[in-house]
Amino acid sequence: MTDSNSLHGKAALITGGAKRIGAKDSRALHAAGMNIIIHCRSSRAEAEALAAELNELRAHSAQVLQLDLDHTEQLAGLIEQAVAVWGRLDALINNASSFYPTPVGSITEDDWDTLFNSNLKAPLFLSQAAAPHLKKTGGCIINMVDVHAFKPMRKHPVYCAAKAGLAMLTQSLARELGPEIRVNAVAPGAILWPEHEMNDTTKNLILDRTALKRAGTPADIAKTILFLVRDADYITGQIISVDGGRSLNI
Repeated sequence: MTDSNSLHGKAALITGGAKRIGAKDSRALHAAGMNIIIHCRSSRAEAEALAAELNELRAHSAQVLQLDLDHTEQLAGLIEQAVAVWGRLDALINNASSFYPTPVGSITEDDWDTLFNSNLKAPLFLSQAAAPHLKKTGGCIINMVDVHAFKPMRKHPVYCAAKAGLAMLTQSLARELGPEIRVNAVAPGAILWPEHEMNDTTKNLILDRTALKRAGTPADIAKTILFLVRDADYITGQIISVDGGRSLNI
């Protein structure tokens, strides 16, 4: 499974696949030959535009499915819809994620539910529903963790706890679903700045803590995911930090 044509005709579901890192992942896997199911919650216009772009490159190779991942009872149905598109599923990329600060003293139960649902609960139930289909194809699951799953970020205790749970879930699922399914994760560092405002001083402090002294790009994440899907036949239960060495001095 190491030649560049090995993914042709295979299918991947990418949650949150319409924007930012998810869109880059969608393009990278599509360029390698995969058919892509782009999941979105509220970014329907962006998802449809991306699907049109991919279908222009290769006809009938991309489709959009929309669902709020907070609706746990509908997650199995999302997987069934994805499998029905091309009759198979070879990769589940749990990319969708909520991210915002929750300083101690201001945390609400809604904050807990919102951050844990997208970052931990949905990946679990999507993986559980996808497992029978992925076993048939010898497929894989890739979760989007965070370097702050291991060393916490100030004012983000709920987010960090959810990502720490996803890191353990990655390893647990690798044990539970082997040998047929590989389960790995990617932990980005300074790749894209948060959509809420972050001043230049904070950005420079973060970059100064990296060994490479620069930000990464969504392409760095997409290349890692492509490697894990296409070339990593003997890798499972691993979390690859793509952070320019930031985790050496976080």
